[in-house]
Amino acid sequence: MELSFLKTLYRHPGPYASVYADLSRTTEDASKAAELRWRALRTELEEQGTPADTLRAVEATIQDEMARRRSEGLVIFAAGGEVVYAERLPGPPRAPHARLAPLPHVLPYLAERGERFPHLVAVVDRRGGAIDCVSADGRHEHIDVDGDEEYPIRKTKAGDWNQSRFQRSSENVWKMNAKKVAHEIDRAAERCGAQAVVIAGDTRARSAVLEEVSESVLEHAVELDRNTDVHDPELEAELNRILKLKTAEHVMTVAERFDRELANGQRAVSGIPATVEAVRNGQVETLLLDEDLVSEESLWFGPDPVQLASSPEELRTEFGVTDVHEDRADAALVRAVAATDGELVVLPSNGGEHHEIGAVLRFTA
Repeated sequence: MELSFLKTLYRHPGPYASVYADLSRTTEDASKAAELRWRALRTELEEQGTPADTLRAVEATIQDEMARRRSEGLVIFAAGGEVVYAERLPGPPRAPHARLAPLPHVLPYLAERGERFPHLVAVVDRRGGAIDCVSADGRHEHIDVDGDEEYPIRKTKAGDWNQSRFQRSSENVWKMNAKKVAHEIDRAAERCGAQAVVIAGDTRARSAVLEEVSESVLEHAVELDRNTDVHDPELEAELNRILKLKTAEHVMTVAERFDRELANGQRAVSGIPATVEAVRNGQVETLLLDEDLVSEESLWFGPDPVQLASSPEELRTEFGVTDVHEDRADAALVRAVAATDGELVVLPSNGGEHHEIGAVLRFTA
């Protein structure tokens, strides 16, 4: 998971209020229930000493979201009297809670957010097609492709005196339109860096488009045998299935590489002390964290994200830092890895088995 989108979050001085709010409406008294759940979270923030201006900013965002009924769940990070980052969740958070700390508590959000692969969906027919492309940072682009030729688009019935001429003309029109759609798919896929491509629509048109797209698109392409549109729930479900498979494949690939490098004593480290040292040296390519991290270990950190230590004395001795703070180890490590352009893989907890914090390295010291 690429973490550069978090950099603006860390520019704000703490403390941070981190809120995971359940705004689901599954009962008759849904609005009242959502309000009561928010009040409980608000009380938690008050008891932890959240500054009044920050609390007001969080409450305004929650109230606006509930009034508009736009989401079932919301994650908010606020500091200095303003909401500095907020995102709607596809459903209620797995563990609603509110926390005030020196750093934002981002791990539950990153676990729910998951990997976000840039992808493209195209629905094609013999007249053209519609393309939706989503980049890694969530930007959407929609392109409607109109074929250059409208007539003749259908073949004539058998027996017509000019049947063969019109059939040849129809075939040529389909091919011309398919080539135009394929060209737009190639351009859009390159712009958004699509790592998954779903092509649906008319059977003949799909085949014609797939014959024309580039090899780089073709290697990521999956056909959906369905005449549909880009907003069809079945098409969205197929896309989600493909993206989940890509996520699982990516996590497995990184985990296998980590195990292999660690066993060979090469470009991998395990445990908080070794991972902290690697972060300090700018070695971390990918940080590995358990989605249900049970470790309560903390780290001390300074203004510079890579100023990490197990004690305030170490920070003062090693870095000469006087402005030191303590927070969860995962929060401090994610901040540091984001600052050094590293990535994160959140490992699923399978059957209650938990994973130790570790990292795949760019290079060895």
